[in-house]
Amino acid sequence: MPVTSRYLRLTLYTVLILVGAVVAGGWAMQQAKHHALEESARRGPEQLSLYANSLHTLIERYRALPAVLAQDPELIAALAGHVTPEVQAQLNRKLERINGAAQSSTLELLDSTGLAVAASNWNTSNSYVGHNYGFRPYFSQTRSQGTGRFYAVGVTSGIPGYFLSSAVHDGGGRFLGAIVVKLEFPELEREWSQGSDTLLVSDARDIVFIANQPGWRYRHLRPLNDSDRDNITVTRQYDKQPLTLMPTRTLRVFDDNSFLTQVDGPDGPTDYLWGSLPLKAEGWTLHLLRKPPTASEDGRNAALAAVGLWLTLVFLGLFLFQRWRIGRMRQRNREELEQLVEARTRDLRTAQDGLVQSAKLAALGQMSAALAHEINQPLTAQRMQLATLRLLLDHGRIEDAYKALTPLEHMLTRMAALTGHLKTYARQSPSGLRERLDLASVVDQALQLVEPRLKEEGVELHTRLVRPAWVRGDAIRLEQVMINLLRNALDAMHDTPRKQLEICIEADQQLWHLTVSDSGGGISDEHLGKVFDPFFTTKPVGDGLGLGLAVSYAIVHELGGRLTACNHADGALFTLTLPIAQDA
Repeated sequence: MPVTSRYLRLTLYTVLILVGAVVAGGWAMQQAKHHALEESARRGPEQLSLYANSLHTLIERYRALPAVLAQDPELIAALAGHVTPEVQAQLNRKLERINGAAQSSTLELLDSTGLAVAASNWNTSNSYVGHNYGFRPYFSQTRSQGTGRFYAVGVTSGIPGYFLSSAVHDGGGRFLGAIVVKLEFPELEREWSQGSDTLLVSDARDIVFIANQPGWRYRHLRPLNDSDRDNITVTRQYDKQPLTLMPTRTLRVFDDNSFLTQVDGPDGPTDYLWGSLPLKAEGWTLHLLRKPPTASEDGRNAALAAVGLWLTLVFLGLFLFQRWRIGRMRQRNREELEQLVEARTRDLRTAQDGLVQSAKLAALGQMSAALAHEINQPLTAQRMQLATLRLLLDHGRIEDAYKALTPLEHMLTRMAALTGHLKTYARQSPSGLRERLDLASVVDQALQLVEPRLKEEGVELHTRLVRPAWVRGDAIRLEQVMINLLRNALDAMHDTPRKQLEICIEADQQLWHLTVSDSGGGISDEHLGKVFDPFFTTKPVGDGLGLGLAVSYAIVHELGGRLTACNHADGALFTLTLPIAQDA
């Protein structure tokens, strides 16, 4: 064969091999990119839930404030009579003090026509006093339904916020006006802006009104019809703010609320992983926009593995071709080459197996009460009582036998109550339950469940409980909070020589304060601000997931209360604060 022809054939084979390697590497990298994209899309709902919880917690912190203030006798008397300048001055200063204590944005008192007769910002240039807000939907909702809510740009201040309102009635149920609290979200937006993701909140018309990145607010995600625009004009929801359409184009659908979308945003057309979560309580939608994952080390490794596999197949083909040509005379050499190729193939398969990512599994344990020790002693006593009962019956002492049944019945009743209460505590509580209950009884039930451990560890228990301490909430969930606080206190005192636990309930104005203090040495300053963070724990691995205090914090805030932690002289002090329930 001429040298030129052989050279051309060798060049052609080399080009084909290189083209195949490029195609295989590109295909593998593309598959790895798709896998990373799907994996990132699957993580979106978890992140959305965390962001939604932070927004929900902020709103729930103030949801009950208007309803509480609507019961204030001074406000009711002012709206029922004539608001003189002196009365108005007193109301202004009162709302200013309450607003400062509650750390809300503003508080305003409206009469039956929607006129602001008093406001916490009475002494500012943007004072609400004297302005009529009867056109706002939250006022008409309050008049007809008793409560109202509405997100809008302030027509007086020009600052957007969420308005929560509650009706003020006189003793006969006559509508006198409304008390309104305004919430602004600058701190939430700053917190959200610390990450690289884009977070948006849109209203029922898909108009973005909260955004953690500049240039995204007041853009609507779908075209507005004439009815939408008329309603926005009448309610002045986005007063003087230009509303512009944000064009989007769906490139790929992962599920009903997750897409790969091209967005014509402030920085021009950009691809985003777009996830949405409806916030049904407010009628809003939370959107999370993340940049798609770029070519990562996994993608490069996949490409290298695919190129290696392609080259292995090429070498295997060359090997088989050579074996066909050489024949039986080169059998040994062919076997050695085959073993070498097989070894390389195994290495490549091992490398490919190493590219597969394993999924995380999180298991949340639930407390199981140790009843064996608590039940064992009553059972032993019952066996002795039964033996006594048999002797009495054998001697015909029927009346004494009846008397001997009484303590036996009491012990059985206590055991049934203890196990029955454990099952009640373990079951799932209905969402949103608000019943009138005694906070002291919740403490009693929680102490009953941890009583075996208190006895076993020799804990000195002191209680000062006001009875009854009426609150509105969910007994099972409050009991869960109490048991978490007690278990944390017992864990903290496990290795201390003096174990002293003190539980106190006392009233302060319109609030109940339940405190749990221990002698466990306290919480270090570096950890004090993190004790309510999910998955934060100072316990050894395997002793806890760090969810008890985080769950307790969420439960208390959902019920309109607060849960705080600090240190005292000997240990830690946790304080649970709940509003005092009005008479049924």
